[in-house]
Amino acid sequence: MTGQNVFLKLENLQMTGSFKERGALNKIAMLTPEQARRGVIAASAGNHAQGVAYHATRRGIRAVIVMPLTTPLVKVTATRGFGAEVVLHGGNYDEACTEATRLCEEQGMTFIHPFDDPLVIAGQGTIGLELLEQIDDLQAVVVPIGGGGLIGGIACAVKEMKPSVRVIGVQTSRLPSMKDAIAAHHPVTLEPATTIADGIAVRRAGEVTFPVVEKYVDEIVTVDEDEIASAILTLLEREKTLAEGAGATALAALLQKRTSLAEGVRTAVLVCGGNIDVTLLSRIIERGLVQDGRLIRLRIHLLDKPGALTELTTLIAAHRVNIVDTLYNRAYYGVNLGDTTIDITMETRGREQVEQLLTAMTEAGYRHSRVL
Repeated sequence: MTGQNVFLKLENLQMTGSFKERGALNKIAMLTPEQARRGVIAASAGNHAQGVAYHATRRGIRAVIVMPLTTPLVKVTATRGFGAEVVLHGGNYDEACTEATRLCEEQGMTFIHPFDDPLVIAGQGTIGLELLEQIDDLQAVVVPIGGGGLIGGIACAVKEMKPSVRVIGVQTSRLPSMKDAIAAHHPVTLEPATTIADGIAVRRAGEVTFPVVEKYVDEIVTVDEDEIASAILTLLEREKTLAEGAGATALAALLQKRTSLAEGVRTAVLVCGGNIDVTLLSRIIERGLVQDGRLIRLRIHLLDKPGALTELTTLIAAHRVNIVDTLYNRAYYGVNLGDTTIDITMETRGREQVEQLLTAMTEAGYRHSRVL
């Protein structure tokens, strides 16, 4: 499917469901007794919050997590479940981070940044050391990029140990903050954007991570929303593993042949997290089916007469395509009097079967178009 010999590094199987606890643990392990007594604080709406909460609580250290007011209840509950005190503040991460900084100074706590901290970066870099131990003759590593802590740590560890390994980063095309920073030779701030890869939805590359990425990373590519959804579906169906949007971006880049890697390269692919809301997952699966051509909606013009629908569905059934939804319209889409249109959503085996069906419809005289 990818052209490479792929080894998946399943960080979605960590206790808190993501790689983030590696960096959090390394930072917490390096606290002085006095710092540990005063506690730690972080701003996060997801994986970093749970990593800090879990490892601080295990060591009897007070953890305060400031989360935006818009954070889904399931993430708030999970963070509290790992033992942290949760403070809800602000409408976005930036406002939550400002409040966390204020509380940090007020109470003398230690702030744990999600990526822009040398100790956090080093913690994520343990993945790179493991990859070199676990995969003989490793030739490439493909890593999702948000703020740059994960790829910075991995790239530094891998390149210093084995410089011949290519390190490739992947970002969502909606927020390519590190790719743009490399092009500009300094971090730049992007406009806000929504993405299913919310774990790497970082508007500005880190000041600490940027020079590390610039030094060690060979290539940065981007993938779009539908390609990420398709990769999530591929992991579910082929590997029986659940990835969140950010966790599937690296595989998406290989599936879409975005990298410059040659055929047969022994490639480690980071599945960096698996914390995803189930309602979002259902929509992502549907998007993935559409991207793969296994779910299609057609708008078909028909004569408004008895038997017209039967003739159409008979043709569809002859091609072993399953109808899952229909919608009639007589007053919209420029329909002539005496005619109608019908939107039909269908399950197929893939693009080849879709093309066969479309050809048969055209030959039978049906006017049709895809509804996107």
